[in-house]
Amino acid sequence: MSTDSPHYSKVEPSKLSIGVVCASFNPSLCEALLSRVLDCLEENGKLQNLIVERVPGSNEIPSAVDLILNSRSFDSIIGLGVVIKGSTSHHQLVAELSGYALQNLSLQYHTPVINGIVVTDNVQAAEERITGPLDRGSEFARAAIEMAALKKKWTRI
Repeated sequence: MSTDSPHYSKVEPSKLSIGVVCASFNPSLCEALLSRVLDCLEENGKLQNLIVERVPGSNEIPSAVDLILNSRSFDSIIGLGVVIKGSTSHHQLVAELSGYALQNLSLQYHTPVINGIVVTDNVQAAEERITGPLDRGSEFARAAIEMAALKKKWTRI
């Protein structure tokens, strides 16, 4: 895993429309992740439109993204969740299928979908990425802003 954050361009978000779908499973970590995302979006400027929808778990994120994009257009969507390894390999299945589905939705709807599902082997690793110095939430938010601007740049009107 890289500890280096990507470089992001300065983007004016006032004309951007961004959706966030956040899982409720692992509630304290998901709340912290969502909070970091919303704080970063707010710090970067006022969005034209922002919605937040909640779903039970990470496996339900793609279904909610599909429902949202089927009903209205967004410049980008962020799917947020936390999947931590338990005593079985179920976490791997959820992570892989959700990630694959989010990528397919992005291509199907021609809308950037940021896979903000944090997948770790233990709670400590999740905390490091969410409430610790790595701050993946801010990275997901910045990626959504930058990709939304790219969609606006390259979408025919």
